[in-house]
Amino acid sequence: MLLTDDLTLAFSGNVLFEHVNAKFLPGNCYGLIGANGAGKSSFLKILSSDLDASNGKVIYDSGLRISVLKQDQFAYDSFPVIDTVIMGHNALYEVYAERKAIYDKDDMTEEDGIRVGELEDMFADMDGYNLEAEAEKMLSELGLSESLHEKTMEELESGQKIRVLLAQAIFGDPDILLLDEPTNQLDYQSVLWLENFLLEFQKLAIVISHDRHFLNKVCTHIANLDYKKLEIYVGNYSFWEQSSQLAMKQKKEDFKQREDKVKELEEFVRRFSANASKSKQATSRKKLIEKLRPESIPETSRRYPYINFSVERPCGGKILVVENLSYSANGVPLLKDVSFTLDHKDKVAIIGDNSLSKTALLDVLAGKISPDSGTIEWGDTIAHDYFPKDHASFFGDNVELLEWLAQYADTVDNQELRGLLGRMLFSGDDVFKKVAVLSGGEKARAMFSKLMLSKANALLFDEPTDHLDLEAISSLNKAFKSYPEIMMIVSNDFELLNTVCNRVIEVSPAGMIDQKTSFDDYMRSDSIQKKRDLIKV
Repeated sequence: MLLTDDLTLAFSGNVLFEHVNAKFLPGNCYGLIGANGAGKSSFLKILSSDLDASNGKVIYDSGLRISVLKQDQFAYDSFPVIDTVIMGHNALYEVYAERKAIYDKDDMTEEDGIRVGELEDMFADMDGYNLEAEAEKMLSELGLSESLHEKTMEELESGQKIRVLLAQAIFGDPDILLLDEPTNQLDYQSVLWLENFLLEFQKLAIVISHDRHFLNKVCTHIANLDYKKLEIYVGNYSFWEQSSQLAMKQKKEDFKQREDKVKELEEFVRRFSANASKSKQATSRKKLIEKLRPESIPETSRRYPYINFSVERPCGGKILVVENLSYSANGVPLLKDVSFTLDHKDKVAIIGDNSLSKTALLDVLAGKISPDSGTIEWGDTIAHDYFPKDHASFFGDNVELLEWLAQYADTVDNQELRGLLGRMLFSGDDVFKKVAVLSGGEKARAMFSKLMLSKANALLFDEPTDHLDLEAISSLNKAFKSYPEIMMIVSNDFELLNTVCNRVIEVSPAGMIDQKTSFDDYMRSDSIQKKRDLIKV
């Protein structure tokens, strides 16, 4: 069990949360949610003793082992992959490393022999041999082949490093598991593996995630950080979302009823307070007013942007024809013989194990790079626009946000632009912020504003939910569903792909698959899995 006692955190007078008294019980998985900036990651750091609270304390038995998903991909670059995983169990790793260092010596002394015997006993007592095999099995199940286990971390790609750090966090059956965005950069199979692990995990887990499907699958409870407080609800994310919306609706209705009653009583007092025969009634109503006057509903930190992609004109007969497209970067093949024709109302999930292949396809279609071979033909009626994964180049000039957006709006005046930015949660003087200081989430919302102005009838998105909080993701999901024309989407948000897309195109350096189906049905199909095995590298 883990308890927080009167936990408060403030930075420079800004209170993130205060007087948090919470109880987290073993056997449960808690989804820690809240708007960006609410203090979720800081809360986890306090639980793991990586950050000091301004006030209060965290209480748990001294013998319990807490394990945390590390965020720094480069911290272990000089270490072998298997060693990095075993570091998740610090006591075991100390024995493992000393034992390994002695065995690596060219000449062992008699003293070394005595010491290594002691270490072997300690290693066996800690079940080290089985745990070492468990680490290798875990890496393989996360898609890291045995040939990678002895490589150093610096030799791995970013996505592979994430999986090693995840294996490190869950290695050795910790008592308390703290995971901050564990599904980031994980492929579908790795997410499934993690979901199954957490469903079978008998200890205490607390996770932060913007992946709604993941939260629904693994969470027994939701810990909601809002109004500078933490409240724990039984159930998964969807249950919390529905119940909290109903509770807020009821709260607003109660507030309105009390407000109306107060106005009615105030009118009576105004009319009859000077009337001697009714002065007693007026006085009693004054007292009743004080009892009934509703307290203002506290302001939530959650804010939902209004995202709506409209079109200038619908798509005509021909939309997009791609034939025999191939592309390599620095001699490394990324796309091979990609051919497809887009039809009306297609909303396509672009998937694949190689993130560079997916990005390369959208970059080629958007005209950012040229293919090595093959043809791309957009229809005459098609106006396409692109949300790239890396949009830093759009914010190179350090201008104010309003000025930045104006360059993409030939016929829209500043007042309309300010209204658009307001709907995207840039209110008041926010529109005069320099674009260089915008956060990742703010830049994403600025890019959505740009796309909304374009009124394009074909939209390409590469990881649009990166840096977004759950509220913005929910708004974006609705906008994608209501968009009337063509979309192609690369995303690790599987809930978004499954609720929006009606077609799946999988690409790899070895080929492609094109299937008109939902994302879930595609991933569950045995016949499609056989095709997928053929294009794996």
